[in-house]
Amino acid sequence: MMLISVVIPAYNEADYLEETILNIQDRFTKLLPEKGLWEIIVCNNNSTDHTGEVAKRLGIQVVFEPVNQISRARNTGAHSAKGEWILFLDADTHPGMELMKDVLDIIRSGRYIGCGATLQITGGTKFNKLRLERVNPVIRWFKLAAGSFLLCRRDMFEETGGFSKDLYALEEIDFVFRLKRIGRRVNKKFGVIYKHPVSTSGRKDELSVSSMFRLFFSNFMAIFLFVLHFILPSKLNRFLGTRLLGYWYKRRS
Repeated sequence: MMLISVVIPAYNEADYLEETILNIQDRFTKLLPEKGLWEIIVCNNNSTDHTGEVAKRLGIQVVFEPVNQISRARNTGAHSAKGEWILFLDADTHPGMELMKDVLDIIRSGRYIGCGATLQITGGTKFNKLRLERVNPVIRWFKLAAGSFLLCRRDMFEETGGFSKDLYALEEIDFVFRLKRIGRRVNKKFGVIYKHPVSTSGRKDELSVSSMFRLFFSNFMAIFLFVLHFILPSKLNRFLGTRLLGYWYKRRS
């Protein structure tokens, strides 16, 4: 039986995807050499570049999601997963060998429903590195996960219903809340790997007044809409998400 499926949502990630795929292949070839224990699935989230072709050239299974939303992309990729566990990984994120050993230890322990990892930001501005790594204490203290690296049991993913289609940001927090609720019922924990952080890109943001404004506005609106999604009708939440959170979705082509 297949142990783990790596699901990579990818929107216009042709420049980054190959390095990420080669990284994962290297880790699993060494850690899980037996054939059929792992797979990589790329969800092409309606890219306008060569994201899908890059993955296919490397022999990776590609599925397509026409709606530009990270929740939908992760869900579509997960629906094709055959592994007992799913690792959601961003297209610019590279887990090290020690981190992947930790992941396998968590899986084999039988005590966990899933896990996240603290972040190590590479590239980009110093401001962005500090901004993103500042969430590490929150991830550790509250047992949460960044969307760039999130592991969960596939059966429990299916029980949660997947990532919320009402959220265009902070959807991973909502998902972990629901996953942990199931974990308490079945007496399983949600852990955080912190001794070996996951390396992810700090490519976003330039130091300019307009960039800072977009950043702070989008962060405020993400939190605002996250709170409101518990009480607003789904259609209204999605409408507001598409109009106000384009910061995370308007990328280069």
